[in-house]
Amino acid sequence: MISFLVFFFALGLMIFVHELGHFIAARWAKIEVEEFGFGLPSYKLVSLGKWQGTEFTIHALPLGGFIRPKGENDPNVPGGLASASPWKRLVVLFAGPLMNLLTAVIVFSILIASSGVPVPGKILIETVAENSPAQQAGIQDGDVLLAINGQAVTEIQPAILLIRENLDKPVEILIERNGEQITLTATPLSSRTAQEGAMGVALATPTRPATLIESVSGGVTITAVQAATIVYLPVALIQGVISSDEARFIGFKGIYDLFNYSVEEDVTSRQEVAEAQSSGSPSASRPSNYTLNLIGVLSISLGVFNLFPIPALDGGRILFTLPEILFKKRIPMEWENMVNGIAMLLLIGLMIFVNVMDFVNPAQLVP
Repeated sequence: MISFLVFFFALGLMIFVHELGHFIAARWAKIEVEEFGFGLPSYKLVSLGKWQGTEFTIHALPLGGFIRPKGENDPNVPGGLASASPWKRLVVLFAGPLMNLLTAVIVFSILIASSGVPVPGKILIETVAENSPAQQAGIQDGDVLLAINGQAVTEIQPAILLIRENLDKPVEILIERNGEQITLTATPLSSRTAQEGAMGVALATPTRPATLIESVSGGVTITAVQAATIVYLPVALIQGVISSDEARFIGFKGIYDLFNYSVEEDVTSRQEVAEAQSSGSPSASRPSNYTLNLIGVLSISLGVFNLFPIPALDGGRILFTLPEILFKKRIPMEWENMVNGIAMLLLIGLMIFVNVMDFVNPAQLVP
């Protein structure tokens, strides 16, 4: 139930934010908006009243939202969207996807602010497994690994290789704990599985609190990289860099599966941290934020996908606007409406197909 509520709220919020961007831009451009609906366009349950000519309504399918600009597809309606200048229409069309990308920047900035930024040159022993060689040697969560057999280590992978080179042999481990250096002896075991680890420790890079500038700039960088990756996806598919299975679309069930996994992991991690704190045992582990990260990724996907030059999407409508800007000649509205109408039917068909395939042949989304 928690997973479903989070999925429903998050997906609805992303769609609502998208439409809110269109609404704000339309108001800025002096374009009348006849209706701002909460939920998908369907049966209107209740009207919340009007504000500056816009009726706010609640619809029967409470997922996201929509706006209905005046004269959306008719350039003969004064004060409407279609009769506005091409530059104003561009602003309105870009505003929805940009709001999704801005949401992603905020989400990733929050994640960076909460987790901190990596401190290079140090290795944190994040967790120590029960009854492991590390625990038996006295190594604790939160210790900083300095050296192995007298050899200084500053990166995780070289430290792992050193441990593997000394399987079933006593190894001197130099750690730092509360500002004090301590030397301990542990024996990494070859009998332990790869998942367990020869020493039974999870290594990580320690972090420090992030400044506001670092958080925001990091959020912008992550959003830009993720957006560029999505844009490159069709090219990678054509080049064979990734397989069709890795690039397949997922529908509502696939997205719900992702939320279900993320929420379960986040809840479990928070319970583990709470139990460790209540028992008074030291713990360097932090609760995971898979759900918030997923919201950021999906916000980017929604924003970028809507900017693709596909008719009926914002990007397709932007494409129809460009000739008017470049050549001072507008494509007949009848042609644009016909192309967008056909494209919308095709998109609905694709959506149905994708959602059916989520059940017939579910994508392998989580480990």
